[in-house]
Amino acid sequence: MRGPGRNASPAGGRSGLLVTHTLWPALDAPARGGRTVRPVTAHDPAAVFDPAGYARGVPHALFRELRETSPVCRVPEPAVGPWPAGPGYWAVFRHADVKHVLRTPDLFSSHLGATQLRDPDTPGDLDFVRAMMLNQDPPAHARQRRIVAAAFTPRAVRELEAVVEARAHALVGAVARQGATDFVELGADLPVWTLAHVMGVPEQDRRLLVDWSNRVIGYQDPEHAASHTADPAELTPMGRAALAERPASLVRADGTPLNPRSREALADMFAYAHALADRPRTGSVMARMREGGLSRAEFENMFFLFAVAGNETLRNGVPGALLTLLDHPGQYETLRRRPELTASAVEETLRYWPPVMNFRRTATRDTELGGRHVRRGEKVVVYHVSANRDERVFADPDRFDITRTPNDHLSFGFGPHFCLGAHLARTQTRAMLRAAVDRLPGLERAGEPVRLTSNFQNGLTHLPVRWRTDR
Repeated sequence: MRGPGRNASPAGGRSGLLVTHTLWPALDAPARGGRTVRPVTAHDPAAVFDPAGYARGVPHALFRELRETSPVCRVPEPAVGPWPAGPGYWAVFRHADVKHVLRTPDLFSSHLGATQLRDPDTPGDLDFVRAMMLNQDPPAHARQRRIVAAAFTPRAVRELEAVVEARAHALVGAVARQGATDFVELGADLPVWTLAHVMGVPEQDRRLLVDWSNRVIGYQDPEHAASHTADPAELTPMGRAALAERPASLVRADGTPLNPRSREALADMFAYAHALADRPRTGSVMARMREGGLSRAEFENMFFLFAVAGNETLRNGVPGALLTLLDHPGQYETLRRRPELTASAVEETLRYWPPVMNFRRTATRDTELGGRHVRRGEKVVVYHVSANRDERVFADPDRFDITRTPNDHLSFGFGPHFCLGAHLARTQTRAMLRAAVDRLPGLERAGEPVRLTSNFQNGLTHLPVRWRTDR
């Protein structure tokens, strides 16, 4: 089976349509090339920014200390490889403060500087990404949200549940006799397939979704920055036409890297978005977006949001959820014996392993936050990964407990930008975990997992697992 995980063999050399990319050096973990990673130490807020540090694990001990001593503090943004230094930002670590920021867009805007920690490179780049629903404030945000909300209502997701569960069981069933697999490869197929199903992306073009997500989310990771796994010979004509628009280099003529989220860097994705929308498909998400009155920039950014955010969150969350369960064998066995706990187990894995670790806002005016004076225009970055273990909200927060209730985690955000696809994400995670637990007896790690190098996404690039094949 050829799954759509991040690390499938590239299609290099099989067609003249492939483009050779110039890459910049990337920070790496010791397990991948022997480079040195900056150690995560106490009393060092700068370590929460360092992408390479996350390749060895989320610094939960540091977050715990910062919640107690500096719940809102300044964090510098040093240069990372060729990426220039940034101005620094206010980091927010406690649950209540994170909620306050997320529910007050009049004070902490998604629109002023967009929602990624790193600043866009140019005013033009900022103007473009501001058109994305994720980077809008009310009331403009509500207008875009209404256009696609019908695709993600509980009723609409319930109609998808049967096909999602069938797909999850088919994926697991296809490898059941093998006795071992890389669960990142296996688990990644479901969100990509589901997204393609919802958006009307032909089967032949699904790997384009994988490559776009890798390039945007994994740009700090050397294994993913130039992902090119789509075989041109297998693509549809519109897929091949889009691939020809892929920029030949991720580095500008002056040696500076392209922002992976810029219009220039994703010319192939946006070419595909328009080609897909031109195909008649009444009632599809793409048709709703095209007919809903979106501007060209809004339409392209909406496709970006679906193709990347709707994909990558699950591709990180599902393997992370399984790893968490495998590392807590008592909880795994409880889930195996008590399938009625699957829904609460999913919530606890989301709390314990949030796929997205942080999001950025920008202060609209001078204000106080956590006893600190924040000035207008300064970046404010909320850390869901810290808020989800706040001792003020969660009893014994470092304990993984699939019966935990209530479970007020913030992995899907809070306030007006609460994740539109949360119900669908829960459905897919539940289906994949249940299929793995039920159909792979004696499931366990078969080696050390490899983490994604990223200070934004909490992900894995490899998770080797094995199981018994004696039945």
